[in-house]
Amino acid sequence: MDIGVFIPINNNGWIISANSPQYMPSFDLNRRIVQKAEAFGMDFALSMIKLHGFGGETEFWDHGLESFTLMAGLAAVTSRIRLYASVAVLTIPPAIVARMTSTISDISNGRFGVNIVSGWHKIEYSQMGLWPGDEYFSRRYDYSTEYVRVLRDLWETGTSSMQGEFFQMDDCKLSPRPAHPVKVVAAGQSDRGMEFAAQYCDFNFAFGEGVNTPTKGAAVPARMLEHARKAGRDAGSYMLYMVIADETDAAAMAKWDSYNAGADMGAIGHLLGKAAEDTAPSATSMASTIQRSPSPINFSMGTLVGSYAKVAAMLDEVATMPGVKGIMLTFDDFLEGMDAYGKRIQPLMRCRAERLDAVA
Repeated sequence: MDIGVFIPINNNGWIISANSPQYMPSFDLNRRIVQKAEAFGMDFALSMIKLHGFGGETEFWDHGLESFTLMAGLAAVTSRIRLYASVAVLTIPPAIVARMTSTISDISNGRFGVNIVSGWHKIEYSQMGLWPGDEYFSRRYDYSTEYVRVLRDLWETGTSSMQGEFFQMDDCKLSPRPAHPVKVVAAGQSDRGMEFAAQYCDFNFAFGEGVNTPTKGAAVPARMLEHARKAGRDAGSYMLYMVIADETDAAAMAKWDSYNAGADMGAIGHLLGKAAEDTAPSATSMASTIQRSPSPINFSMGTLVGSYAKVAAMLDEVATMPGVKGIMLTFDDFLEGMDAYGKRIQPLMRCRAERLDAVA
């Protein structure tokens, strides 16, 4: 079972609360996190791309780094762990992303992949004059399909002349090409997003559900399995969970209760309002998932709260869900959380026993 970390490229990680750890993003912080992840035998690190924050008293996600340049720096200071950068497809042409990918693949000796972000947070793009109109909400995966086809053409053949609805390539060239295969991933929550991931990506990131209900979201990887079956491809799910752990269940739950008590309602109001702007949501889309939560201080992602042993047992439960190929973790405090995971949680996980033996 692959285990990775969703690194904090924007301020304050993934808890929208004045009572949670407050920190600014930096290369040094992310370097320390990813080097810890590598030392503990974790398999990958992924950085998102977020271009407009939510404000509020915590200025949530108002401060952020850029994904490809961050991962290029991390590639130079790591040696084993796989690295994934995220591209907001409305912001950078695919031919440029293909070239950046080839460069970072060279720096990392083939440890690099790309996460495709089709985009639902309109203000990220409208602030730069890049929003193509609200009809994009219903066409974003059509756009991303052509985007990935251009990437694949260039990486695999060095040339693209694709003539599509959104991209018209005129004998576009890429050299040098990546010396190693480049994995492409996505994070589709809706059936249309999963269909795209099943057809064009290597795996799909998806949210777990609930607090201390590790298998409540079993329908999510099951849906992805069905889309992969229809596509005739082996494209499974990497499930996202937040870990809030301590010596005892009570101590961990006290943290979680405090974070909820300090919810930044200004930032949450922005999040809910912008999610409601999606004119083409489905019942399973990211926008709908966020809106269903009464107070999504954790973006409604699955959250595992408890003692180190309890969290280890819950992660083992996640690993049993059909279609799950990996788990991606976030933490309330990333540096302390990484140490707790590596030293106290991972050694208790049955699903990691063989992988840790291999790494050792």
